[in-house]
Amino acid sequence: MNIIFKLDTWQEIYHSLKNNKLRTFLTMIGVGWGMFLFVSLLGAAKGMENGFDKLFSGFATNSIFMWAQNTSIPYDGFPKGRKTELRLPDIDLLERKIPEIDYISPQNSRGNFGSPPEQMSRGGKTASYTLTGDYPIGNKISEKKLIYGRYINDADVSANKNVAVIGEEVYKNFFDAKKNENPLGKSFNIKGIFFNVIGVFKVKGNGGMNNDKTVFIPLSTYTKMYNDGDKVGFFAIVSKPDADLNIVENEAKSVLKEKYNVSPDDTNAFGSFNLGKEFGKLTGFLTGMQLLTIIVGTLTILAGVIAISNILLITVKERTKEIGIRRALGAKPSEVRNQILLESVVITLTSGILGFIFGILLLMVVSVFTKDQDSFPFYNPTVNYGQVFAAMAIMVVLGLVIGMIPAQRAVKIRPIEALRSE
Repeated sequence: MNIIFKLDTWQEIYHSLKNNKLRTFLTMIGVGWGMFLFVSLLGAAKGMENGFDKLFSGFATNSIFMWAQNTSIPYDGFPKGRKTELRLPDIDLLERKIPEIDYISPQNSRGNFGSPPEQMSRGGKTASYTLTGDYPIGNKISEKKLIYGRYINDADVSANKNVAVIGEEVYKNFFDAKKNENPLGKSFNIKGIFFNVIGVFKVKGNGGMNNDKTVFIPLSTYTKMYNDGDKVGFFAIVSKPDADLNIVENEAKSVLKEKYNVSPDDTNAFGSFNLGKEFGKLTGFLTGMQLLTIIVGTLTILAGVIAISNILLITVKERTKEIGIRRALGAKPSEVRNQILLESVVITLTSGILGFIFGILLLMVVSVFTKDQDSFPFYNPTVNYGQVFAAMAIMVVLGLVIGMIPAQRAVKIRPIEALRSE
């Protein structure tokens, strides 16, 4: 392909494109728009994926939340409508019976699931907030972003300590946040009992299961306050990475039904929310969106490349006399064919590069405006350059293949007939 390294070749391509500026520009828009759309949509899909990853960061997505409800079927002498329960010893039972379980975090709460919040006070200020009894392992389920201090530890639980980790809104209400008052070691009142603040957490985005109007205390202290014994409001069950969450969910319910004399066919006795299943739907949607992006972008690029072929067919017809003169002066058919193919590749590649540049610029602008946006799951829209370069390579190949049509038309022009044409 010595034709590529000849200055005359590039001068001829330049003059050919220059003489048909509007036609060339409109042709390039097709391919450029296809690449722009491909890059933009691919980046947008990645931005959504990054946004959801950021939203769920620090959250155990392979988890199931389970709570006790009422039975719906009479069984073993017990009537319909009996209230079931969860207890702390159930944790050891479930972990022993179901090896796919990694760990279980129990919680009790006031102010969630329809129960009224708990009244709290400090320095003459009174407000009602969600109160949750938790274990240290609960922070692995939904990691809190601490702005002061630490979270509950094993020593707090074993000693039934009156310590609390409070949300940012609670901190702003009970302490002088404008002066950055350090709340650690200072106390506030819950049900006539003074609790020392050991930490303050901030909720990012919509917070998932947490909100900054929540106070966490050791579960042992909570059960002592309300005389709950070993009763638990709900379990957060986290499976091992390779486990099937649906199987774990069903097996956990079966074990609990057997222990508490509940009919195996009773679907209402224990409620659950399979976060892993819902998260799987979300990731499936994002994968489908990326696949759709690739398909739409590829088809748009193909349409643009076909338009280039049509334009080159017109160009060949207009240059019939010129091609005839070149053939009469000794130009080989391969040289004429390569000239047309090269024009096709130049238009295709230039259009693709421009579309790529404008697509990247758009993503950069969108990234700036969504950098600190936590209310919508969209963050750092980027593209996989391997996919982009693959699309560019396919585009060039398509340009060569499609360019063969006008190139062959040019080769078939007989010099004598071309010289006679006007």
